[in-house]
Amino acid sequence: MTKTPSRWPLLLLALPAAVATWSGWVGLGRMTGFGKVTPLPGIADSFVIDTAITLPIGVETYAAYALGAWFSSAAAISPSTRAFAKWSAIGSLALGMLGQVAYHLLEIAGQTKAPVLITTVVSCLPVLVLGMGAALGHMLARDLRTDPAGEPPAEITEDIKPLTEAAKPTRPARPRPPRRTAKARRTATPTPDVDDLMPVGWQIAAELDREGVPLTRERLKEAIKQTGQSISTDRAGALLARLKAEAPTGPDTTVGPLPAEAA
Repeated sequence: MTKTPSRWPLLLLALPAAVATWSGWVGLGRMTGFGKVTPLPGIADSFVIDTAITLPIGVETYAAYALGAWFSSAAAISPSTRAFAKWSAIGSLALGMLGQVAYHLLEIAGQTKAPVLITTVVSCLPVLVLGMGAALGHMLARDLRTDPAGEPPAEITEDIKPLTEAAKPTRPARPRPPRRTAKARRTATPTPDVDDLMPVGWQIAAELDREGVPLTRERLKEAIKQTGQSISTDRAGALLARLKAEAPTGPDTTVGPLPAEAA
């Protein structure tokens, strides 16, 4: 298990930085019009707040918050959210540095009031920080409610699943055609015409019967080829079936003696 680095050195680094930035922002805030105000007039007149503290709290806190989102290892944070956190963190740190530079330059110059340009920029910082902080918070909340594949959480999916299923049009089930058996496929094939081969077939059957040799399709096919006629396997099978089902019907079925090879 990998040991997590100690974080206590960050506290030592943050303390002097916080003191320096706090004094700089408070001093610059007073030079630009920030000061003591009574937020509850007529209710608590004795309650007074120095608005100069809003600058270090807002700017520096948001910079740390955006840095955390930028370098977070959470897979749910989208690339757009991470990019926004990155550039807004860099911008906040740059504003913080410019604010410190402006305060120290005005301080060594003996100025008690900041120029108009610096006052304009510093007065907009609280609103700018509020907008960036709210935007980053909403983006992180959106990403955490969505997984990395872009699908909503399981509880949301279960809620919308009945709605999507109800919206799907129902199609009537198509009847499946009956499966054709091997016998049906053989029946569907047209029977070859073997009327012209019946006479020679009867003669071959008679010769084989006298010799005591069983009549088969291959013997019938080979005997017919020996007579000089061609015949396919299908026609030989059809001829064999008819020879077994029909008997010779007249003297016209005799076509002469078979060749010796056929016999």
